[in-house]
Amino acid sequence: MNKEHPNVTILKRFNPANPNTATDLLTEDFVWHYINPELSEFEGDYFGLSGLTDFFKKLADRTSGSFKVNPMAIAPIGDELVITHVKDTMVLEGKPMEIDAIVLWCIMDGKIREAWDIPILRTAKVIES
Repeated sequence: MNKEHPNVTILKRFNPANPNTATDLLTEDFVWHYINPELSEFEGDYFGLSGLTDFFKKLADRTSGSFKVNPMAIAPIGDELVITHVKDTMVLEGKPMEIDAIVLWCIMDGKIREAWDIPILRTAKVIES
């Protein structure tokens, strides 16, 4: 029986729908990097829990609260990195859509130090009703 990597266990406790539940999971100097030229008003670095909360609030406001993260796969890489594949769903500009993204996490000493959120723009598609 394989034991789950401790960094995977930490990430399973992280809830992007409510970042305030992550207070004990983040380092004080945590940085969330968002990379998406299609939503340039969101691109950039968000610092600490307040920055992370602001990022997800802006995203919720832009998508009328419809933004959801659906985890697809998770893989630890070495002692400090974890890569996740997610399928984000939302209503953007009145259109239901989904997009694949990867998030690369840096976890050190049991705390999330940094994350790079990278939507894969070519996978974005409108969901037909």
